[in-house]
Amino acid sequence: MTSAELRQSFMDFFKSKSHTIVPSASLMPSSPNLLFTNAGMNQFVPYFLGEEKNPFLRAADTQKCIRAGGKHNDLEDVGFDTYHHTFFEMLGNWSFGDYFKKEAIQWAWELLTEVWKFPKERLYATVYEPAEGEPSEFDAEAYAYWVEIFNNCGLDPEVHIKKCGKKDNFWMMGETGPCGPCSEIHIDLTPNGDTKGELVNAGSPLCIEIWNLVFMQFNAEVDGSFVPLKNKNIDTGMGLERVAGIFATTKNFTDFSQLASNYNSDLFTDIFKHISHMSGKFYKGTLPTDPREMNEQELIDCVFRVLADHIRTLTFSIADGIIPGNDGRNYVLRRILRRAIMYGKRLGLERGFFTKLAEPVIAKMSPIFPELIEQKKMILKTIENEENSFAKTIDRGLQLLDNITLTSGKISGEQAFILYDTYGFPLDLTQLIARERHMPVDVEGFEAAMERQRRLSREAQKREIISVSDASEVENATQFIGYEAEHLTDFQTKITAIVEGEDCDYLIFPQTPFYAEKGGQVGDTGFVEVNGHAHEITDTQADKAGHVLHKIRKGAIAKNMVGKEVSVSVDGYRRRAIQRHHSATHILHWALRQVLGNHVKQKGSYVDPERLRFDFHHFEAPTREQLKEVELLANKKILENSKITWRELPFREVPKSCMALFEEKYGAIVRIVEMGNFSQELCGGTHANATGDLGFIKILSEGAISAGTRRIEAAAGTAALECVEEMQKALAGVSQQLSCKQAEVNSRLEKLIASKNELEKEIRNYRKADATKQAKDVANSAVEKNGVAYMVAIVDAESPADLRDLSVKIMKEKSGVVVLGASFGEKATVLASCSPEAIEASVKAGDIVRQIAGELGGKGGGKPDFAQGGGASANLKSVFNNFIASLK
Repeated sequence: MTSAELRQSFMDFFKSKSHTIVPSASLMPSSPNLLFTNAGMNQFVPYFLGEEKNPFLRAADTQKCIRAGGKHNDLEDVGFDTYHHTFFEMLGNWSFGDYFKKEAIQWAWELLTEVWKFPKERLYATVYEPAEGEPSEFDAEAYAYWVEIFNNCGLDPEVHIKKCGKKDNFWMMGETGPCGPCSEIHIDLTPNGDTKGELVNAGSPLCIEIWNLVFMQFNAEVDGSFVPLKNKNIDTGMGLERVAGIFATTKNFTDFSQLASNYNSDLFTDIFKHISHMSGKFYKGTLPTDPREMNEQELIDCVFRVLADHIRTLTFSIADGIIPGNDGRNYVLRRILRRAIMYGKRLGLERGFFTKLAEPVIAKMSPIFPELIEQKKMILKTIENEENSFAKTIDRGLQLLDNITLTSGKISGEQAFILYDTYGFPLDLTQLIARERHMPVDVEGFEAAMERQRRLSREAQKREIISVSDASEVENATQFIGYEAEHLTDFQTKITAIVEGEDCDYLIFPQTPFYAEKGGQVGDTGFVEVNGHAHEITDTQADKAGHVLHKIRKGAIAKNMVGKEVSVSVDGYRRRAIQRHHSATHILHWALRQVLGNHVKQKGSYVDPERLRFDFHHFEAPTREQLKEVELLANKKILENSKITWRELPFREVPKSCMALFEEKYGAIVRIVEMGNFSQELCGGTHANATGDLGFIKILSEGAISAGTRRIEAAAGTAALECVEEMQKALAGVSQQLSCKQAEVNSRLEKLIASKNELEKEIRNYRKADATKQAKDVANSAVEKNGVAYMVAIVDAESPADLRDLSVKIMKEKSGVVVLGASFGEKATVLASCSPEAIEASVKAGDIVRQIAGELGGKGGGKPDFAQGGGASANLKSVFNNFIASLK
């Protein structure tokens, strides 16, 4: 059976068992503590926890998963064995308070043996039996069902059922929460299939787990106890790659002579064909007995597996809007991509090969995952940009490795970490290159540097957790009632607490019309009136418990005013300006997707009274014409004066057409902001009443803030008008300077620039001719010593680069030693170059530069053929005269 047939067969089977077939969730997890969606159950967690009402009692799906980084990290193992992956599909079926162990076990056996025809005698089941100190009790119920199944098949339950402890057969969601025993199904892949289960959970590739059935029947409490759940749930998981690999390797269970490999399945063979076409090498399925000592074919096969796995990870993640970048999950993706490119270089593959490998992945997988074909352009462009960017980094990393090779007999842990962290060299590849150069790598030092980085990351996280405003004496969160305009002025409330800060105080009210900074929108300002006296509120923030903190001058309001009635008013003019900019971000988001494509997704935003900032995913800089079209479309929507409305509803009822930020953690009830019939986004911020209120939008700038992430700055309403007036003023000033009309500024500047370029060209030609003459003069002034010609001079140069060019010209005139110096302000640059003949005569450029630079109070050095240094320019002439005198 092919992978597509297996996947479809799984869905059809569970559909026949009254399961709802649900689509795979995005690889961008909804849980903030996950880097990627890494298990089939991730999208169902709210149902298991009772946070949301499940819309079905039974479900089945194939879930896209990535395990790289964090707790589940298979990255460094990929390539060296037959079964580790960073990306895989998890087939699964679920029950939410419906069926339980009996059906889960019976249906798993039915699918494997009756539908897929797995050899029954090669299958083994595990059940939970706790060791001393482990939770719960022996899973007698599951054991009984398995006994019945194996007895009915004429197989000995004592042989085919294995009892295992917590490590292998008890699943927990976390330290607390839903948990329970599990039952795994293993297959014996030995040639004769007669191991009698001795290899189950023994770490042998000849007996592997194919399906895990988790029985969620307890809730782990804080005190360590396990309380039975009212509704018992089923969560199962089976790796498609593993099952497809078994079918492919055994030729549908007819040949067990070869070691089963996931990479033998058609999920990978199409990619292998493309790699062979590009490299001229072929995959033969060998495995290294020692990854540190691979022969040529073992290395080739390792590279094939790395490339095939990693291109699937990048292709699927980019399609889900996760772009390689500099931090978090984005950095993990960049590391995976760079690991693949570094391994690809071992096959001699040229730049651009990794981009080409996305094509067979898209072709193979898009029928079941249509987002791949929808985002094809973005996938290819993103990988291409990353490849081009990394090409420069690779060269710098290899240069560092060359320097280490020349200056040291080993690669220290810190150097290996720099190669890993800065240049993208995975440790296993650094070790491979080091072995070829007969250099050891300090792995312990590398691990220490990695642990130091992890510790700093954890400490940074702890600091963030600790920095919560101290308003714990207030029991209830503040209710925000500032969406309605009638509450913005003279709203009557009372002070429930005054929190003292270092240089200010904060007021807390039970209700407030003041918007606290959140979601990129700045906090409101305004006034609080106490006993007829107005006090300015200069900012509004919120702590993590939901208390809104209104910032006032320290000591402005006495503590005895707690509990007193007050009147508060929001600065309406400022609030309306902020609202215009917030609504403008939604309109720009829509317009960007219209012009650049549906892959564009908001990455972040910031809105204040003066302007807005909008960050979004896109793989390249938009053209000037595209930005002009975005601005035009946005302003057309403003002119339509569509109503801006909002409504609240349960998160599970949010329509699919509604835009949401994957990184955002939403509650059970969410707020949808709608603009006419063109924009629909989840948003808790404040907005204008109609698009016409925005006046117009003016894009002020656009640029990259990291790989794959762009930033637009813009203004709306009166702020946009002020920006345009500033632009007009600047244009008027330029036209006055050029003595032309404003409409003629562009053509006049083009002429001036062309004239400037022509003059600079003439100057370069004069300098080139002068440099040639200067080179001849210096060469003609050569002084011989011990049969070597020394050409020494202080020259005029525009830059150190010009000095190097002059050195090359002189060496072409005459072979020997060139020593040049030049002043650049208070600093001097000195360089020396030696011909091969001079080096043979024991003259080294590095020694010369070190001597002269030292006398100038500086430093320098380099290789025997070329060196450069510097120092103070004051004594340059006398130092050079002394050097020339030493040659005579």
